[in-house]
Amino acid sequence: MTSSYAAALLIFLGLFLIGGVISLARQGLPKVLIGLLGVCAALAITAGVLRWK
Repeated sequence: MTSSYAAALLIFLGLFLIGGVISLARQGLPKVLIGLLGVCAALAITAGVLRWK
């Protein structure tokens, strides 16, 4: 699959954080917290994709 475990770990972390965003949004928590978690998820996925090669 991939020789870079760090890339796979970052992508997994990003997907986990997206699940957290969805959960927090359903609970009705503040949008600032949801936005911050969403930005962190996007950064983790981006870093994983860039490390993939």
